[in-house]
Amino acid sequence: LPFPTLQLRNNMMDSEAHEKRPPILTSSKQDISPHITNVAFNNVAITFPIQKILFRQQLYGIKTRDAVLQLRRDGFRNLYRGILPLLMQKTTTLALMFGLYEDLSCLLQKHVSAPEFATRGVAAVLAGTTEAIFTPLERVQTLLQDHKHHDKFTNTYQAFRALKCHGIGEYYRGLVPILFRNGFSNVLFFGLRGPIKEHLPTAMTHSAHLVNDFICGGLLGAMLGFLFFPVNVVKTRIQSQIGGEFQSFPKVFKTIWLERDRKLTNLFRGAHLNYHGSLISWGIINATYEFLLKVI
Repeated sequence: LPFPTLQLRNNMMDSEAHEKRPPILTSSKQDISPHITNVAFNNVAITFPIQKILFRQQLYGIKTRDAVLQLRRDGFRNLYRGILPLLMQKTTTLALMFGLYEDLSCLLQKHVSAPEFATRGVAAVLAGTTEAIFTPLERVQTLLQDHKHHDKFTNTYQAFRALKCHGIGEYYRGLVPILFRNGFSNVLFFGLRGPIKEHLPTAMTHSAHLVNDFICGGLLGAMLGFLFFPVNVVKTRIQSQIGGEFQSFPKVFKTIWLERDRKLTNLFRGAHLNYHGSLISWGIINATYEFLLKVI
């Protein structure tokens, strides 16, 4: 064949081969979940002793020094007692939080004729509600970290078995404050990330973007951790009980309020540890999430 004809034939064959070749699939935002899971795992493993000090302050309303002394009396053997359900809960719920939020936002925007802020708000609430499925892990974690239950069970499996005789509802004790916390904190976290980042200095490099994302996530995590601290105090008290009456959120809050001499400072004991811990961990999580959105 003459050269032009041969060249044309080759081009047509290349074109047909390209059309038959399966399209390259771009990674969905769910591919981010394993990376977020790894970040959450490392955060929990490193900060668990601080988390345990905070837990004791929430439950008993004691000062940081007294909480540290409690852990010293419990011994190093019990320092990481309760970490397994926390690892399982955090790694799963964080993946759900980010993955479901993105998927539900896209789904609602396609099928619902409503303003974007409304669909994203609904997506955030639904993602938080779905996270609450894993309340039993948070419930068992509370029991394992409370030194009053050290003689009743020694591991996660035994704690789950101890609740079994009380019925399925016992696993979901404290569900109401968890639903409230998850739903509203998700709405505020996803809703305020953009506005906060807009008020930070304009980022011109990749490293500057990472710094801005870290600051944005850290500030939001610390602020929300402080805002919902009393909710977690009540949730912790509710979940430290095994069996008996299911007390309402207002009733438990009133009991704690009276026990702590009606002082906000006593109600917020441990909030400073929570603030600093959230500042670092949520800064890392948000920066990682935004980075992965760009590269995956």
